[in-house]
Amino acid sequence: MIKSLAKYIGQYKKQMLLAPLLVLLDVIAELSMPILMSKIVDEGIPAGDTGYIVKIGIYMILLAMGAIFFGVANMKVSSTAGQGFGANLRDALFKKVQSFSFANIDHFSTGSLVTRLTNDVNNLQNTLTMGIRLLLRAPMMLIVAMILAYRINARLSLVMAVAIPILGIAIALIMTNAKKLFTVMQTRMDALNSTIQENLIGIRVVKSFVRQDYEKKKFKKSNDALTDAAIRAASLAVTNMPVMMLVVNAATLAIIKIGGGLVINGVMMTGELISFISYIMQILVSVMMLSTIFLMLARAEASGKRIIEVLETQVDITDPVELKDGSILLQKSTSAMGISRNNSQVHPGKIEFKHVSFKYTVAGTGENVLSDINFIVNPGEIVGIVGGTATGKTSLVNLIPRLYDVTEGAVLIDDVDVRNYKLDDLRKGIGMVLQQNTLFSGTIRENLLWGNENATQEELEKVCKDAQAHSFITSFSQGYDTFLGQGGVNISGGQKQRLYIARAMLKRPKILILDDSTSAVDSATEEKIRKSFYSNFKDTTVLIIAQRISSVSRADKILVLDDGKVMGLDSHTELMKSNRIYQEINTSQQEGVLANG
Repeated sequence: MIKSLAKYIGQYKKQMLLAPLLVLLDVIAELSMPILMSKIVDEGIPAGDTGYIVKIGIYMILLAMGAIFFGVANMKVSSTAGQGFGANLRDALFKKVQSFSFANIDHFSTGSLVTRLTNDVNNLQNTLTMGIRLLLRAPMMLIVAMILAYRINARLSLVMAVAIPILGIAIALIMTNAKKLFTVMQTRMDALNSTIQENLIGIRVVKSFVRQDYEKKKFKKSNDALTDAAIRAASLAVTNMPVMMLVVNAATLAIIKIGGGLVINGVMMTGELISFISYIMQILVSVMMLSTIFLMLARAEASGKRIIEVLETQVDITDPVELKDGSILLQKSTSAMGISRNNSQVHPGKIEFKHVSFKYTVAGTGENVLSDINFIVNPGEIVGIVGGTATGKTSLVNLIPRLYDVTEGAVLIDDVDVRNYKLDDLRKGIGMVLQQNTLFSGTIRENLLWGNENATQEELEKVCKDAQAHSFITSFSQGYDTFLGQGGVNISGGQKQRLYIARAMLKRPKILILDDSTSAVDSATEEKIRKSFYSNFKDTTVLIIAQRISSVSRADKILVLDDGKVMGLDSHTELMKSNRIYQEINTSQQEGVLANG
């Protein structure tokens, strides 16, 4: 784990190398003072030599100032290294998550990823900072103090030969159990963050269904579980201090008793006993500092494993492997074919599904969501996709830009397997309005420019007119510079959908996928948006997932899905003549319209 995480020290290696030197100088300065104190007690005071006492006192003041300087410098260096390490690690984690496919993201809950990016990183960051300060200082202090104490009186040092092993055994027992408890605590924190996130995202639904009491109970359950885990971990951790103090006090009493006898018998001088006790206290304090660090390490180990799990996750959707001959290898196909690099851009927009089957591996059901899908969409065609709930419509279109990869078969764009395109090249040629879409905090203009950051005002207005968004945008006093809250909370659902469509149009993609993107738009506005596809996007292949047959009735083709299988692909007229499933969908919708009327 240390080897895996050490590389994130990055540009802060100098601070890491400087820290041990500062700690060593601090330890030497601090441990030199008891020796000087013994000289004052054993030599200066008995001789009544004021000048000697003052001289030694000045040395002690200088050493104290040096210890303070080196201690403060070490704190600055360790804080810089710790904060820098945390920043590098968070950056690496965030970049890794950005490279995840939807399947990778499905493996981790969003709440868990938030915890790992924040709390877990903070645990490692704090442990490194304190480790630089104490983990280096404590062993140095322990070793140097033991040597000096032994030089003063070897016999009296035997007391520590008994005390230190007892402390070591106690620390080992506490750490063994602490790792498990801290791991449970971090998992409970994942659950709490997931509960909070889910509640805040769905707060409007919670209030509209008057489910605040239920959500409070759910939160209390997660909160109590975390509290219980934290208390159990803390209870084990606090037993560290009583055990340490018991051993420390017992050792101190033994040293005073034995040492006092040695002083009385003239074997040991009073100043030497005072110095010896000072060193023994330093030794015991060092052991206590080590025990504290070991507890932090136990928690850091639990967090480190969770972070490494993310960093070492194999991203299942990546760019194709480049071969020595300049061709690229089809990574996940059963075929071993390679293709030329000159096919690395999306061009006309032809789409072909060849014996495609797909299932969500995270769910672990082993059942195909899509089974043996075969169809072709020619460049520039507008194709509707209809079917009942959970028939695989969204799953099907998610395979085109490789948000997921097929389980079997192949999806081709312009006769090239999508797995043979570079992901950026593939997705730049595809505009997509997802079923669950979002707007980001910022102005309308900033949100639209996600489609094309270099777009002019004229281009913005053009696509917004096509998406029927221009009129409501200009009704705002700030127009395109109107600020949107997080998720676009200050505009309606229909307005959001029109902005989503405009943003996708601004890419001028060769393939445009609309996944139920006009569900919150009235029929008249939807008809105007559809007309813009025929008039202004003639060269764009458009796939429209729709719940209403009226939304796709004018499409060149309509793909009918049922239970993850293609049950028809033809025009509205032909499907109405010969396709039973399509007829049933149309009839049920007509009956619904009549009933509502």
